Amino acid sequence: MCGTCGCGEHHHHPDEGIVINLEQDILQRNNLLAERNRGYFEAKNLFCLNLMSSPGSGKTTLLEETICRLKAKQPIYVIEGDQQTSNDADRIAALEIPVFQVNTGSGCHLEADMVNHAVKHLNPKEGAILFIENVGNLVCPAMFDLGESKKVVIVSTTEGDDKPLKYPHIFQEADICVINKIDLAPYLNTKVEVLRENALKVNHHLQIFEVSATKGDGMDAWCDWLQTESAKCK
Repeated sequence: MCGTCGCGEHHHHPDEGIVINLEQDILQRNNLLAERNRGYFEAKNLFCLNLMSSPGSGKTTLLEETICRLKAKQPIYVIEGDQQTSNDADRIAALEIPVFQVNTGSGCHLEADMVNHAVKHLNPKEGAILFIENVGNLVCPAMFDLGESKKVVIVSTTEGDDKPLKYPHIFQEADICVINKIDLAPYLNTKVEVLRENALKVNHHLQIFEVSATKGDGMDAWCDWLQTESAKCK
């Protein structure tokens, strides 16, 4: 349950209007801070990606493989969001990449002020790529702008091909969809083409990458896109 977005609350009382106003105030404050972040990122020519997915989609594995392919070509920084532990941050640090861990406790998403705090500690070099790995959740992260250049939703074949239909808002908000674990599709009831079609039904502007972070399939196209988009920020 989240104490800021109210996703864990069921409001069956006459103060519902007050609660809605409070949540709107929280989002407005977050959006103001997100714009400040965006201004900072643009001033430093940073390409910032907000990686969103459910737990177990392979976000961190995708990030590790991406880092291994790109870290010799340009500076990379990572902000790791989890409710508890530094497990994922430790995996990134093992690749000799600057990383800052944000633990949200009972919170189910990162917010703009958390990112601002993390960026101050990281102090990224100009022209870098900044990856923000959001808390594993397909609902609340889509509501909170962090100031990122692009929102990326990651969905794996192990989650089924109807995820975009069940959780449409995060796909509507995303710029990019990465379909991960395509190597496992032959062993599942999931059809990658149906998953792709469902994502495009929800948001026909989505740019989609089909990858296997563990096997390397599709990773060249993903990394080429990252470098091309990063160059546009300079």
